[in-house]
Amino acid sequence: MVEGKTEGTEPSKKALKKQQKEAEKAAKKAERQPQMPEQEATEDVSVGLYGNMEMIRSTEYHSDRKYVHIKELNLKLTDETVWIRGRLYTSRAKGKQVFIVIRQEGSTVQGLASVNDKISKQMIKFISGITKESIIDLEATIKTVPTKVTSCSQQDVECSIQKIFVVSAAKSQLPILVEDAARPENVESGPAITVNQDMRLDYRFLDLRTPANQAIYRLESRITNLFRQILLEIGFEEIHTPKMISAASEGGANVFEMPYFGKKAYLAQSPQLYKQIAIASDFDKVFTVGSVFRAENSNTHRHLTEFIGLDLEMAFKSHYHEVVDTIGYMFTEMFRRLRDKHSDLIALVNQQYPAEPFEWLDPALKLEFSQAREMLAEAGVALGEEDDLSTADEKLLGKLVKKKYSTDFFILDKFPLAVRPFYTMPDPKNPKASNSYDMFIRGEEILSGAQRIHDPAFLTERAKHHGVEIEKIKSYIESFEYGCSPHAGGGIGLERVVMLYLGLDNIRKTSMFPRDPKRLTP
Repeated sequence: MVEGKTEGTEPSKKALKKQQKEAEKAAKKAERQPQMPEQEATEDVSVGLYGNMEMIRSTEYHSDRKYVHIKELNLKLTDETVWIRGRLYTSRAKGKQVFIVIRQEGSTVQGLASVNDKISKQMIKFISGITKESIIDLEATIKTVPTKVTSCSQQDVECSIQKIFVVSAAKSQLPILVEDAARPENVESGPAITVNQDMRLDYRFLDLRTPANQAIYRLESRITNLFRQILLEIGFEEIHTPKMISAASEGGANVFEMPYFGKKAYLAQSPQLYKQIAIASDFDKVFTVGSVFRAENSNTHRHLTEFIGLDLEMAFKSHYHEVVDTIGYMFTEMFRRLRDKHSDLIALVNQQYPAEPFEWLDPALKLEFSQAREMLAEAGVALGEEDDLSTADEKLLGKLVKKKYSTDFFILDKFPLAVRPFYTMPDPKNPKASNSYDMFIRGEEILSGAQRIHDPAFLTERAKHHGVEIEKIKSYIESFEYGCSPHAGGGIGLERVVMLYLGLDNIRKTSMFPRDPKRLTP
């Protein structure tokens, strides 16, 4: 006997109500299930042409599949079938077709798949369901397009998809969309979805995928390589200097202190001491590329606590301008080669971050500090004879120089002696000036340098004048006591050069993993 029901009778009202609810629940569940298209009820003609690949564990070495980089896809490959590996950037299903954009490094191309006797609806559905940023392999025939695909870097061709496989799937919910992070800045078309700087840095592995970032860090690589290449061509040697040292590099307090086997050590603020020791050791032209550390609580658009220093030092025969002119040549030659060989990368950056084209003079414009003081005075800014330039002064001077001389790069020589370090050689003709110089790009300093005092007695005298404890720099002075050629040099911040050359507004855009007082990750 079942409660609510006797043998030979109809179900009770309670039982009927329960059955009705279960039927309604089943109906709703059925409604939520995707309807099987007509073709899905038949055999899938695309079996084997799409799907998720097994994890690549280097089980076998297949060299027969020819992959072509997206940047190499052009009209010359029309009607050829190639393999491409890239990321799914965007996708859009439309009826029996699906359009996708595949991105590889900074290059993009449109892909298209349509239902036909080889491409099934199931395959179209699979492609439409691939999550953005997944790594995919596709075999495609390169086709010309009737009108340029302006949204892609490869505008004259598209890929007719024959096969497609997911190599590594991305999660469906992305913390930031790469297409949002890649949107142009400072456009007049109205507000757009943007990604703020902190969010970009928190999810740097996604932000670095944008075409502009791909171009920025490839240009940064080119600039580092050109620095090396040009100096090697004119007789310099690369050296490698310690980053853990026993005393502050520049005698200041802005150093990171660390324990070192029961003693104190410091992260190097500069490789200068070691560059100068190399000169004293008869390496007449040296340079180094490496990390530099500054424990300065500066939260500005152009300061980092760790950056890449491009440093050089050079012995000269009679005048430190031999060195100044060499550095000026290095920069102008670098600018020329960037323009002639890497304009495509510069254009890619400019698509997201528009900037005025970079201009320079050859040879580089060289001004004396007194001339800069006069130019600023005419613009209403008065500087004392022993005053240094403030950041605002630098920017204004940059605008005045650009207007008068049509250059974004210039050298400013003969800084006031009072604002330079103790090891700077005084100007023999003007006791208030020094044999020191800065170099500027778009109104901001990118190099500071000087003739160094190479005479130990004079160096000791100048150190005492500046109140430096001689005992603390004893080993520094000692390196000049056995004969040393007159020399000069300078230190360059790589990230700042890239930022200003490209006309960007923040150094965090040119440091792949920036370190500042507030950020120590990722």
